[in-house]
Amino acid sequence: MAALTLILLLQTSSPKKHHLFLIHISIFFLIFLSNPHLSFSISEDEALIKFKESIKNTTSLDSSWQKGTSPCDKKKKWTRVQCEGNTVEGLLLGEAGLSGELDVDPLVALPGLRVLELANNSFSGTIPEFFLLGALKSLYLDGNQFSGEIPKDFFSKMGSLKKVWFSKNKFSGPIPESLTNLKYLMELHLENNEFSGHIPSLSQGSLTSLDVSNNKLQGEIPQSMLKFGADPFKGNIELCGQQLGKECNKENKKTQGAPTSKLKWIILGIVVSLLLVTILFRAKRKEDHFDKLGKENLDEGLHVSSVNRKSMSIRSKGGDSVRGSSRRGGSQGGKAMGDLVLVNDEKGTFGLPDMMKAAAEVLGNGVLGSAYKAKMGNGMSVVVKRLREMNKMNRDVFDAEVRKLGKLRHRNILQLLAYHYRKEEKLLVSEYAPKGSLLYLLHGDRGVSHAELNWPTRLKIIQGVASGMCYLHSEFASYDVPHGNLKSSNILLTEKYEPLLSDYAFYPLINNTQIVQSLFAYKAPETVTNQQLSPKCDVYCLGIIILEILTGKFPSQYLNNQKGGTDVVQWVQSAIADQRESELIDPEIASATDSIEQVVKLLHVGAACTESNPDKRIDMKETLRRIEEISLI
Repeated sequence: MAALTLILLLQTSSPKKHHLFLIHISIFFLIFLSNPHLSFSISEDEALIKFKESIKNTTSLDSSWQKGTSPCDKKKKWTRVQCEGNTVEGLLLGEAGLSGELDVDPLVALPGLRVLELANNSFSGTIPEFFLLGALKSLYLDGNQFSGEIPKDFFSKMGSLKKVWFSKNKFSGPIPESLTNLKYLMELHLENNEFSGHIPSLSQGSLTSLDVSNNKLQGEIPQSMLKFGADPFKGNIELCGQQLGKECNKENKKTQGAPTSKLKWIILGIVVSLLLVTILFRAKRKEDHFDKLGKENLDEGLHVSSVNRKSMSIRSKGGDSVRGSSRRGGSQGGKAMGDLVLVNDEKGTFGLPDMMKAAAEVLGNGVLGSAYKAKMGNGMSVVVKRLREMNKMNRDVFDAEVRKLGKLRHRNILQLLAYHYRKEEKLLVSEYAPKGSLLYLLHGDRGVSHAELNWPTRLKIIQGVASGMCYLHSEFASYDVPHGNLKSSNILLTEKYEPLLSDYAFYPLINNTQIVQSLFAYKAPETVTNQQLSPKCDVYCLGIIILEILTGKFPSQYLNNQKGGTDVVQWVQSAIADQRESELIDPEIASATDSIEQVVKLLHVGAACTESNPDKRIDMKETLRRIEEISLI
C-alpha cells in the first residue's frame, strides 16, 4: 500500500515537486537507515526469536520459543519468560548455558520488560546497550565474562533501575558516576571485577545492599557509605577510610588544608571521648551497643540486605555490662535485675556472660525491635530480639506471658529459650534458623537457597506454616489474635527448609496502641474498616503467605503505603474469576507440570483465606485440612 501511494504521488506531481519529493524521501530513508532503533514495530514473539538468534547455545530455549506462538500463552508459556497478562515482563535466563555477544536491539520491542536476568552464563564482550531498555527495574549480569569499561553516563537514562548485579565479570575502568542518579537504587553488586579509581558517593536512602569488594578501587570511601561497614569494600588494597580502619594519607584525600582538618578531627575525638566517659559514669547512656547495620523499613519498600559480622557485648541501659547467672525453674527464678531467665533448656544452658562474649550479626529491625544472631563460645547460636515497645509491663506479668511461650513445642514454632528483664529493656532469646527468613529467600537471595525453592519445598513450607498456625490457634484460643504478625519476614527456615514461626502471641505484651496497629493482622479488611480483630485476621495473613509463595510476587500489603509490590489478593481473585490461574504461577515453579493441579487448588485456598468478608473466610482448621488434602494429590 505504501509503495502504491508513492507511485501515484510520483505520477501526479510536477517535475519541480517531483524533485523536491525525492529529496525528502531520500533524507527520510537516510535517517531511517542510520538509526536502527527507528524500526517498524514487531510482535513480542518475533522480538524474542530475533534476540535468541543473536546468541549461542540456546538449546534450553529452542523447544518452547517458537515463532508464531505467544510467549504468554496460558496453555504453553515460553520457558524462562515471565508475563503480566499478555505482556512480557521478565526474561529469566540465568544459568541457561547461553553464550556469545548480546544484541539488545530486539528487546526494545518489549515495552513491558522490567526484569532481565542473564546471570551465570558465558556471555562476553563489552557491555551491551542495556540503556536502550529505559523501563528496566532489575538487571542481573553476574557470573559472565563481560569486560572493558562501562561508559560514565551508561545509567543516565535508566531511572527506574532498582537492582544492578554486575559481579563476577571482568569489567574495568571507573565505576560509572551515573549510578548516583538512580534515585530508586536498592541493590548494587560490583564485586569480583577489575574496577579502578574512586568510589562514587552513593547517597540514595533506598540503597540497602552494596558490594564492591575484590576490585582495584582507590582512595577514600565516601562518608555517605559508612552504614555498610567494612565487608563490601574488602579486597581493594588501595582503599582507605573509617570502615576499613585505615587512615587516608594526604595523597588519598584530595582536599586542601589537610593539617587543619586533621587537627579538627583530633579535637573532636577528644571531646567525644570525654562525653562518652561522662555519660558512662553517670549511668544514663541510652545508646544501643548493637551495631545497626541494616533495617527493614516497609514504608520505603522491600529491604533485603546482606549480613555483616561485628563483635557484640550486651549492656544494660546504665552502660555497665550486665552481670548475672542463668536461672531455671519456677517463677521466682531470676528476680535479680541482671539475670537471664531460662524458660527452655532443651537447646542447652547459657547465661548473660556467655552472650556478652558472643560474636553478633544483625538480622533486621522491625516494628517491635531489633534482631541479632549471637554465636557463643560453645558453638551454640541463638537469636536475640531486643524489644522496644514492651517497657511499661511489670516483671510478674511479663514473666507469666513469656513462660507460656517457653512451654510451646511444635516442629514449626521457633522455640523461645530465655528472656532478660529490665524496666527499660527486654530481650527475648530464641533458637537460630540457618536459612534466614522466607522473605529473603523469595525476594532477595540469588544463590543456591533461592534455587532450591522448587515446588516440593514450597508446598512443604506452606503446609508447615499452616500446621504451626493451627497449633497456635489451639494453644491461644482465648486471644483476640493468636499470632498477630504473620508475614514472610517472620517465617524462618531450618537447614532442611522446615518453616519456623516467630514473633507470635506478642499482642498481649504490647502496650502501645499505635504499635499494636502496626502488626500485620491489622491489614485484614475488617480491622481496616471497623477495627474488628479476631483469629480470622491470622487466616487472612496466612492467605497472603500462600499467594506470595505461589506467585513469587512481593505483596503490596506488606508496605505501609502500599506503593510498590503486587496486590496479590486483587490479582488472584481477578484471575480466578476469569479462569486464568496459570498466569499467576511463579515461572520458577511453573515448569513442574505434574504439580499444576496442586498449585491451582492452593491458589483457591489462598483466595478463600483472603476473602474480604470474615464471615465467608474459612477458619484455620479448615485451611490446614484443605492444604493437607491437596498435598496428597
